[in-house]
Parts: sequence; structure tokens; C-alpha cells
Amino acid sequence: MKIKFILFVFISIWSILIVRVFFLAIKSNTYYEKLSINNTIKKEKITPIRGEILDVHNRPIAINKLGFKIQLKPHLLYKNNTKTFNEEIKYLIDLIPNLDKQKIIKNYKKKDSYYNHNYIDIVDFISYEKIIPVYVKLNLRENLKIVSAPKRYYPYKDIGAHVIGYVARANKKEVKEDSLLDLIGYVGKTGMEKQYNKFLQGKPGFREIKINASNQEIEEISYQEAIEHKKLILEIDIELQKYISSMFTYKAGAAIVMDMNGAILSASSFPGYDLNLFVAGMSHPVYNKLADDIEHPFTNKFINGLYPPGSVIKTGLGLIYLTTELKENFSVNCKSHLPLGGRIFRCWKKRGHKKTGITKAIRESCDDYFYKGSLIVGNEKMSNGFKNLGLGKKTGVDLPNEFIGIVPSRKWKMKKYNKRWSLGETANTSIGQGYFLVTPLQIARFTALMATGMLPTPHFAKSVGSKKYETILKDVLSKNEKEKLPLIQNAMFEVCNKPSGTAYRHVSAKITLAGKTGTAQVVAIKQNIKKRKLEHELAYYNRSHAWFTSYGPYEDPKYVVMIMVEHGGHGGSAAGKMSSDIYNKLLELGYIDKKYMK
Repeated sequence: MKIKFILFVFISIWSILIVRVFFLAIKSNTYYEKLSINNTIKKEKITPIRGEILDVHNRPIAINKLGFKIQLKPHLLYKNNTKTFNEEIKYLIDLIPNLDKQKIIKNYKKKDSYYNHNYIDIVDFISYEKIIPVYVKLNLRENLKIVSAPKRYYPYKDIGAHVIGYVARANKKEVKEDSLLDLIGYVGKTGMEKQYNKFLQGKPGFREIKINASNQEIEEISYQEAIEHKKLILEIDIELQKYISSMFTYKAGAAIVMDMNGAILSASSFPGYDLNLFVAGMSHPVYNKLADDIEHPFTNKFINGLYPPGSVIKTGLGLIYLTTELKENFSVNCKSHLPLGGRIFRCWKKRGHKKTGITKAIRESCDDYFYKGSLIVGNEKMSNGFKNLGLGKKTGVDLPNEFIGIVPSRKWKMKKYNKRWSLGETANTSIGQGYFLVTPLQIARFTALMATGMLPTPHFAKSVGSKKYETILKDVLSKNEKEKLPLIQNAMFEVCNKPSGTAYRHVSAKITLAGKTGTAQVVAIKQNIKKRKLEHELAYYNRSHAWFTSYGPYEDPKYVVMIMVEHGGHGGSAAGKMSSDIYNKLLELGYIDKKYMK
């Protein structure tokens, strides 16, 4: 019995061993064969080159500057290889003395590890001109690699900065959301670069290569090109953009030129900044100087600047009045002041406008007409009407992070501040003051609606690759509003073309314009002040923001020109000539037919 038991144990053990040997020799072959392949076949991703951004005439406004990056073999700081590492760094610095040695060492240490077998980027970018004289010498070094690495470049620097946007190094959050950024390294941060980042960055290619134990390439097995989207074409005319920028030297504000279908030929926020500063990374002192600038150069003022609109909204409010409670023949006797709720609401004209109806009220910007009309129509109808006309909501422009603005109302104030609305706030709203806030782009769109009766969706992209941007026009006016709109348009004509119009003395365009001026106070005037100071007598930052929004030619509206000058004072004097010069430039560039010239 004992012999049988021993024999059984012996046979059992040998059976287990035989099964294990069979498994390791036969069954595991496929598994270890795959491991072997992984050890000898390497898959490398190919970085796509970022697409260019062009203006409407195919002039490049965001391009890739030819250059190279330098890589160093990994693991040179392990297994007593420190000497080799130091020799390579010294050789590199001797060849290109202006390189930052400490930064190179830091870049290497950050990426070097036992698990990384890829060459490490130690110099992100060297221009073509600098690398060519030393290219052959560097290329002969076994531990160094020179790899093509284009760098984003903005030839017009600060011109159109807030439209074009910039690329910069991707942060951890961005890389987590898009793994391709780990390969590319850079991502669109603002403007068109951010809005169309997915399109511009393309998709990576790859190559499969066979390597030996020393990580040396033996053979290329397969290759697939990266998908690169070459062109994003904008409606922007960079020459027009440059021309308008020259007008805003030492001024802050925004300017927009838009056609009636929403295509934006020019949009500027002033002051601007050189986009190229962000690509390579700027020093803390340079960044802090820009960030602390009281004129806010980093803020895109035409979609992120919120300003009281002042009198430019009187055109739309006039249309609301005529299509709700008031008749065309409604008029007021403007005596320059209106007592209301323990306050005096003044009109800008010291002696008043006397008898004033809708046309005169818009032409001469009579505050008293709109005060008294608002008390009849009421805040709710005003608020709903403004929102229907495109204020207090996003325009839908193809730019990231557009602001909404505020069309104030009873409900809004209660929700925001838990306070009741007053009649004085209704009056204040009627002249674009108080809580009322808009973006310059909203006013440009609002002006297009006044000109044509259709509300466009503004856009910068003309075509994204082979796909053309589709025009979006909304028919938001009722039948009654469309019937009354010509009265508003005629009043806007008189603003620019009648001697009593607020823009008459300041408009010098070669075509006939229609428009509306606006003066938006930034500092409240105390009730006990009898004689108001003129705008030029005030300290600069106490002066009102100046608006002038217009369209032309009046007889066949083609374009809106909207200008807002921060602390510019009166809209007509601050922006009338600038607007006229822009229309004349549109004539010169062929956007407006010369048959419309006066």
C-alpha cells in the first residue's frame, strides 16, 4: 500500500511538471511572441503641422515659422553616464552659445526616467537660420537628434490680436481632455486659434519601425501621414484692420465693420498686444506689466467688454414705443429736467428741446422724450422688446467666451439683488444707463437690424477647410414693427444729414450714412450740481464712453461701422470722423460701389 501511495505521488508530481513545461513551451508561445514584438517593433506618432489662418484675400495672419528642436538620448544620467551627459551639453552650448544651459538640464531631468526610451526634447525651438551653420556637426553626434519643429508666428503682431488669438503650451487639464496635446505640446488659447483648434491642429500620423536592443532603428515597417488642415480663411481684411488700428493710437475702445449678413471685415479691441509674446512664453515682468495695464489690453472688448450703451439704444426703444403703447404723433415738451421719485432727471440739452416727437427725439437724442415714454410703456415691455432685438443675449459669434450683457428688469433686479424696481430705474434704462450693459458686437448687430429688419449672426470664418460658413439671418420683427421701421431709419438718416442731428458736424463720408450717437456716463452726476461740466473739462477717467454706430450707404445698406471710444466724451465728435474715414476706406478697397458716392 505504501509503495502504491509513493508511486501515485511520484506520478502526480511528474504529471504536473510535464503539464507546466507544455504550457510554457507551447501555450505561452503566442504571449511571449507578442512581448517579443513589442520589444522590437516601435510605433511612433507623427506630429501634424498646425493649419494656417488667412484673411479674406488669402494673406497669412497666423503661420508656422520653420525651425528645429534638439533632442538628447535618455538614461545618460544613469549607470555612470553623467560624463557623457555633461560632454553633450557642453558641446551643444559651445556650438550655440545663446542657449540656456540650466533650462536644457531642467528639461532633460523632467522627462528622463527608466521607463522612457524616447529621445528627450531639450531645446524646443531654434530658427532655421541659426541651426543650418551647425546642422552637420550636431547630426554626427550619436546622442543628439535634430527634429523639424515649426513654431507659430503672427506676422502682424498686435493687429487683430483679439480675433486671431494665440497658441501656447498646453496645461495638464487640456492634455487630459485631448491626448493629442501631449504630442503637439501647444494649443489655441484665445480667438480663432481656440475656436477652431480641433480643425487647425489636425490628426497625428504614425510610423512602425523595427529596433534593436540598443534602441537603434533597423527598418520601417509601415507609415501613415498626419492629417493636416491647411487653411482657415476669415472674413477679416487685414489691410482694413491695420487702417483702423492706426486711428486708435493712444485710445482705448473697440471698432467693428460688419456686412448685413454678419460677415465681420474688421473687429478690434484697443489697446492690443503682440501675440508672439505668448508662443515662446514671456517673462513675469512683461506679463505683469500687460496684466496690470489700466486699459486692459488682454480683454477682448468687443465681446467681453460690458458698457452702458447710452443713447445708441434709442433707435430700438423708439421702435418698441411705436409698436406698443405710443402713437407716431406722441410728443413731449422737453424742458431739460423731469422731477421723478425725489430726483431730477436731466436732458443733455441745457435749455431743453421744446416740443419733441419720435424723429426729433432720435435726431437730437432728447432724453426727456424717452424718460416720459418709458413711464407709459413700462419696464417689462421695454425689457422684452430689447431682448427680442438681440440685446441681453449672446450674438452667436464664432469666438469663445462671449459675454451676455444685461437688459435690466423687475425680475432681474429681484433675483440679483432681492430689491424692488423703481420708476427712476425705468427712466434710466430708457437712455441706456443704470444697470443696462451691452457689448460692442451686440450694438453692431442691433444696428444691422435697424438697417434691414433682419438680425444677423456675426461670424469671422469664411471657410473652414472645404466647408463654407453658412449665413444665418433671423426675422425677429413683427409685421407692425416692420411697418414702423422706416420711421426709425429716417430718424437715423437725419442724425447724420440734418444740421440739428447729433452727428451732422462730424460726418464727412463720401456716401450717405444713417446712424446714432451715444454718450454713456461712467460717473453719476450729483443732484445738487446745477451747471454740468463739459466732457473735455472732466478728468479723463470720469469722461463718458463715446459711441457712434452707423450703416451705409443709406439707400442700400451694405455695412455697419460701430465705434466705441472709452472716455471719448461725445459720440459724434469722438467717432464721427473715424467712422467716415472707414467708409471712405471701404470705397477705396472696393467693398462699396462708387455709384453710391454723393
